[in-house]
Amino acid sequence: MLKPLYINPFKRLPQPMSALSRILILPVVCLLLHGCTGHTPSGNTTGPDIPKTLPSPPAPVAPVLPPPGPSIQAGPGIADRPDVQAFIADMGRKHGFNTGELRHLFAGVNIQDAILAAIEKPYEAKPWYAYKKLFLTDARIQGGIEFMRRNATALANAEKKYGVSPEIITAIIGVESSYGQRPGNYRVIDALSTLTFGYPKRAAFFRIELEQFLLLCRDEGMNTLKPTGSYAGAMGMPQFMPSSFRRLAADGDGDGRRDIWSNPADAIASVAHYFAVSGWLTGKAIAVPARVEGTAYQGLVSKSLKPDHAWSQFMAMGVVPEEPVNGSPQAALVKLEDETGPAFWVGFQNLYVITRYNHSSLYAVAAYELSKRITP
Repeated sequence: MLKPLYINPFKRLPQPMSALSRILILPVVCLLLHGCTGHTPSGNTTGPDIPKTLPSPPAPVAPVLPPPGPSIQAGPGIADRPDVQAFIADMGRKHGFNTGELRHLFAGVNIQDAILAAIEKPYEAKPWYAYKKLFLTDARIQGGIEFMRRNATALANAEKKYGVSPEIITAIIGVESSYGQRPGNYRVIDALSTLTFGYPKRAAFFRIELEQFLLLCRDEGMNTLKPTGSYAGAMGMPQFMPSSFRRLAADGDGDGRRDIWSNPADAIASVAHYFAVSGWLTGKAIAVPARVEGTAYQGLVSKSLKPDHAWSQFMAMGVVPEEPVNGSPQAALVKLEDETGPAFWVGFQNLYVITRYNHSSLYAVAAYELSKRITP
């Protein structure tokens, strides 16, 4: 059996300390649950998507380590694959990682068939009437009410700092991981490696996330083998992908750490920060249900939910909101398949922001509907 490498962080080396050396240092152990729903609610979801314009990554904070996990197991692993060797060489050139240590790491990583099977069955492939039943359950609604009660102070602090409502923050965490109860149980290194080297359709995306994961572990002083998450490699209560964590994870309680695995305050602040950067409009509506008359409305139906039509157009083309709409906001028309026929929502900027977290319109509407049901 190959053993994990542990490097003395204070020893002078003839070359810059390698990434994995830093990754596999055992600092003060802080127990935490890894996050990341095994469901990754939006089928092809890979966790939150990264907004195009982001602030600089936050300054390093004290490391947060997940609970103990397995050591690197003896081969064969994937270290000898040409594409893996190319990735290892690239990490060495770009980021100064020790390629020998990376080969040792990937000797203990194998392509996981269960991960490939899971990503081929996206939840978004379901119609709305089936999808919503997964998330708009009595248990998840009651769980959201209890989560808001237990974390009222953290939610209020996040709303004050970032302007994002407690209900939508809670709903996102509820959809993603059932408020941390279903964080996922795949090693992140296995999930990201499997999808990088065994899933050509999205290999480019997951290669970036694998790179970001190794950098994350180096930044945070985390052992690369320990973090676990969803089959897509998403982590923590809010199911952040590694790139999302590096850019947007936040310290919600001022303890100097960003623990999205077991600290609700940090998970709450991280979701709020993500939404704020993505363009959340404080105090503005998310969406309203609607009915349609005639056929002219069809030109307003949007798959992206980007609000690019004036409200006056909706009224002129037979879209009738079932709740009052204040002002003249830009909007998009959402059409989903319900059991009795099409269901419509008029979505505003804040519904579009939810799709920056996950691009699925099903996900966005489910999160919105859950947020309404858990409102005190």
